[in-house]
Amino acid sequence: MSAGYHHGYQQPRRPMPPQRPMKKKRRPGRVILVLLLVLVLGTVGFGFYVDSTLTRINALPDYEGRPAETPGTTWLLVGSDARDGLTQEQRDALATGDAAGRRTDTIMMLHLPDNSAAKPVLLSIPRDSYVAIPGNGRNKVNAAYAFGGPQMLVQTVEGATGVRIDHYMEIGFGGFSDMVDAVGGVDICLDQPIKDPLAGIDLPAGCQELDGPQALGFVRTRAFATADLQRVQNQRQFLNALFEKVKSPATLANPFRAIPLMNAASGSVSVNQDDHLWHLLSVALNMSGAASGTVPVGGTPTIGGQSVVQWNKEKASQLFDLISKDEPVPAELIAPPK
Repeated sequence: MSAGYHHGYQQPRRPMPPQRPMKKKRRPGRVILVLLLVLVLGTVGFGFYVDSTLTRINALPDYEGRPAETPGTTWLLVGSDARDGLTQEQRDALATGDAAGRRTDTIMMLHLPDNSAAKPVLLSIPRDSYVAIPGNGRNKVNAAYAFGGPQMLVQTVEGATGVRIDHYMEIGFGGFSDMVDAVGGVDICLDQPIKDPLAGIDLPAGCQELDGPQALGFVRTRAFATADLQRVQNQRQFLNALFEKVKSPATLANPFRAIPLMNAASGSVSVNQDDHLWHLLSVALNMSGAASGTVPVGGTPTIGGQSVVQWNKEKASQLFDLISKDEPVPAELIAPPK
């Protein structure tokens, strides 16, 4: 044994160097997920706010002789020429004119079937349709709105078709234009150029993107040989294109489009008392593949000094009977007139 060595003696251990705290690994995926979650929750919350700001009216009151409830869900979609809230500058930009009061530039029936064998049906009702208006004799259907607002219009359409309306949506000039701008414009293809100073448009033939004011002019113009009958076709074409844009991921998943879109709807869209924003979204989501057309037309005579649209009674009766029974509608019943 070496000197100084004692049995049981252990050399002191060197102290371990202090450990550096481990850096947490950054996970960019988690950060992105959190940001997306915040954006989605913010958009949903804003959606509930917008729902609370929709104008609600009693558009569907019960009355004696009202059609019984029918299968499926039927909407009345109305575009009015309301100028409420528009400044003179906005009226000039949208070429709306200064007419007082409200009329219905667009009247459509949308039937969403419960029957899986049937397609949704988007049906234009020409505003010059000559129908019976309760308490006011026979007149153009858009006069019903002037006589008694949405309630009289709904009652008139239900009486003329025998189909019960379940939901109601109405939008005015300014709101329509703002919604188109909110989704970044809508693509439309034109077979021929359209020039109409009264509607404020000068559109070339071919495919193009329409902004809000151009879109409003497109759905309003009657500068065609068949006037309102061509216009209702344009309205359906544009509405389908708009709803395709609304329901696209580029809109719904993009808060910078979804929020302006909902904001445009806020205050400019009127619905029935029991309708909500998610009901409106269901319209956009379910309109794809809809059979699209016009009430069968029998003629366009002049009655009482004004040109009117008379329905083909036999075909119209067959059409509305199928809709009320939630049965498939043959394309020939709603094909545009040749």
